[in-house]
Amino acid sequence: MADINNVWEDNAPGTWYVDKNCILCGLCKDVASANFKDADSGDHAIVSKQPDTDEENKACQDAMEQCPVESIGNDR
Repeated sequence: MADINNVWEDNAPGTWYVDKNCILCGLCKDVASANFKDADSGDHAIVSKQPDTDEENKACQDAMEQCPVESIGNDR
């Protein structure tokens, strides 16, 4: 489970986030490309835009469930 106390500061403000366990595998960007991208530093992914539709929310949920290091959370 993602750690709310270990969140990357460059996530978009809101409920969804990526924590510092991210290994930049790219899965979240493949599953929810409207909401995740590589950070400018190039060493982790971030939530670039909080979901604002049911479709985007489902895509983010799918990305969270598939994340191999459980680095995505939505409890912020």
